[in-house]
Amino acid sequence: MPGPGVNRSFWAGRKVFVTGHTGFMGGWLTLALARMGARVSGYALPPPTQPNLFTAARVDAACRTTIGDVRDAGTLAAAVAACEPEIVLHLAAQPLVRLAHAEPVETYATNVMGTVHLLDAVRRAPSAAAVIVITSDKAYENREWPWGYRESDALGGREPYGNSKACAELAVEAYRRSYFEGGRTGIATVRAGNIIGGGDWARDRLIPDAVRAFAGGTTLNIRHPSSVRPFQHVLDPVRGMLMLAERVAARPGELDGGWNFGPAEHDTRAAGWMAERIAQLWGPTARWQAEPAAGPHEAKLLVLSSAQAEARLGWRPTWNSEAAVARAVTWYRAFYDGADAAPLTQTQIADHETASAESSHERDVPVEAKPAA
Repeated sequence: MPGPGVNRSFWAGRKVFVTGHTGFMGGWLTLALARMGARVSGYALPPPTQPNLFTAARVDAACRTTIGDVRDAGTLAAAVAACEPEIVLHLAAQPLVRLAHAEPVETYATNVMGTVHLLDAVRRAPSAAAVIVITSDKAYENREWPWGYRESDALGGREPYGNSKACAELAVEAYRRSYFEGGRTGIATVRAGNIIGGGDWARDRLIPDAVRAFAGGTTLNIRHPSSVRPFQHVLDPVRGMLMLAERVAARPGELDGGWNFGPAEHDTRAAGWMAERIAQLWGPTARWQAEPAAGPHEAKLLVLSSAQAEARLGWRPTWNSEAAVARAVTWYRAFYDGADAAPLTQTQIADHETASAESSHERDVPVEAKPAA
């Protein structure tokens, strides 16, 4: 997003390779890049749901698309070589916790070996100045702490999804030390919270499940209403990712490693609060209820600390949880009322840019500020 902390001129005309651009976060990211004039090449499987953001918001018009699987090393390497990217943003993944429990081999193959294939392709493409790999807040070894996890905390994950993301983090670090250390390509990983926003129709995610239920006139069932999560609007970590990519490209090696981009620690919310707020915003016919917990293990409490991003990049979330859920519900209500999703999405990106530019915390924090010793 242009505005304080993000340099529009940096992205104008720059060749950017995005994996996973047909997905939810990848679609918002691609549209944000295109608004700044970036030349985006996307590589991904076909959109995973129907409907989907890629089609509804016409993301395909903002980039050059190659349909392919990150598990296919040869096709991925050819797409990277053809792009000759200056910046690589890797979002392609199997992103669902419950599907990972049902399909662990596919999940590890995509999230771990897909990342290895991408890194190996970049290793053979010397044009890249920065690589940003998106993993997950669930990569941390969750000990149900009431304080936020920092980038120096142990990685782990007791279930296949979180563990696959922790393994991806380890693979990134091994590649960085073995092939990129001291070179012209910087590599960092991003761990965001539970992202929300318009255009997500994935199964077993709270807002998409709520939207399907409320739009269809049925009751939303949620498994763990007391579970606390770092809910945040997708545009906040997108902005953080872009800020980080700029700095990593300018100073390879100095900002490598893991980075959290989550909501303020006091702004985490229980799933039950989120369900109630969505229902209130949707209208009087919206209803939800708790159902008996079933399925694989899921953490009860998860909080991220974004202190490093604040101190070193001047980044903070622009929209709190109230604003984030309100924007998401506004998007879905308009979509189901027949609105064109493309201008609707662009309007929300523009609103986020304006809000970021008006935030005094970003105007007042030096971009390259370092944490106190």
